[in-house]
Amino acid sequence: MPLLVIRHAESVENADKYNGFYQDPRPYSGAAAHAISRTIVGLTPRGFRQAQWLAEVLPQLAGSELLHVYTSTYRRAIDTAAIALPALPDGWPRQTALLDEQHYGDATYMTKRELYDSYPALAEDRRLRKHVWTAPGGGESLAEGVLSRAAEFAALAQAELQGARTVVAFTHQTAAVALRSLLETCTLPEILAEERKGKMPNAAILHYELRDGRFTRTGTTTPPI
Repeated sequence: MPLLVIRHAESVENADKYNGFYQDPRPYSGAAAHAISRTIVGLTPRGFRQAQWLAEVLPQLAGSELLHVYTSTYRRAIDTAAIALPALPDGWPRQTALLDEQHYGDATYMTKRELYDSYPALAEDRRLRKHVWTAPGGGESLAEGVLSRAAEFAALAQAELQGARTVVAFTHQTAAVALRSLLETCTLPEILAEERKGKMPNAAILHYELRDGRFTRTGTTTPPI
């Protein structure tokens, strides 16, 4: 049975981040910025169409029986799932923080200049070792916080796949990077090097199969929109 990892459809932040969300100086606190990111940021019209495209292709990829669907706790992932899979049984999809975006703490929506000026001791890691950089003010690093959460979700998915269920995960770019590292047994720097050449598109689907207790990447489906 497959595991499908899906990046949420295009959000207003993806489409217009440098004209609205990142201002210098930032006009709100880190806590307020994170609340905006989690609860307010929804889909663009293009994102809505991408989610409708997912509704067309997912039945072919995932089937319709024994479908276990999970989303992050962020609105843009929840909305993508609601449009893509509108007829799930009661109780699905299930929200889990294991699939959440990387928590950037007090640095949420800071420009790089403001971030480096506010936290100069963190600047070198942010520039050169982004995967180990830990966001200030209660944030997390990709290499520890996000990767740890991704490992928990991968274990959950593996257990459910052994029960002959298809698992679908609606998540975010950073969580998808962590999941790729685990499922494809690559290092984070290797995955990030690929991401620099071409970031995983919004609404893209990563296909995995569980074979002999190990995950195998079997394909990628990207939206035409």
